[in-house]
Amino acid sequence: MKKFDIRKLKIKPVSIDQIDDRMLLINLYATQAITLVIGFIWLFFQHRNPFLLFVLPEGLPFLYFGAGLAAAVLAIDLLSARFVPDAANDDGGVNDRIFKRRAIWHVVVLSLIVSICEETLFRGAIQHQFGPYWTSIIFATIHVRYLKHWIPTGLVFAISYALGWIYIQTDTLWAPILAHFLIDMIMGFVIRFRREE
Repeated sequence: MKKFDIRKLKIKPVSIDQIDDRMLLINLYATQAITLVIGFIWLFFQHRNPFLLFVLPEGLPFLYFGAGLAAAVLAIDLLSARFVPDAANDDGGVNDRIFKRRAIWHVVVLSLIVSICEETLFRGAIQHQFGPYWTSIIFATIHVRYLKHWIPTGLVFAISYALGWIYIQTDTLWAPILAHFLIDMIMGFVIRFRREE
């Protein structure tokens, strides 16, 4: 049997166009699963029960905060798309590849999974440790596809900070999960139903 030599392992950059749809989805679901597992492990080391984060709150304020933030973000994003050149908002075509040819139910499922997994890690675990400012820096940094352009990077940071703020205001993870879900789902539908130019 041939021995594995780690020195012969080569990592090369791959563009989004070189990945087929199946591999794109596998990567997306795998990264979200890893995000959720890291979040649960982090919460465990904080001596917190991750399942208590998902207890539904009494009352409706979390709905108002979540839907209100989503509406504000979507309005800013649509204004940005109207007045900022496409080149300054370019994410390398990742969002188009994720949402453009996806079935409606799949856009909803993807948005829900991403919102639950990312908010568990970032608002539930990391923000508890470092606060909303440093959490937002980390959140913007992991959205690496935006880092080439300062406008989307700044928007991701601001959105993350706002998600952290509504988490503090409502004291429930459901507010940022709802906002994140609505933002991703509606923007996914915008991409899905946008006419080709």
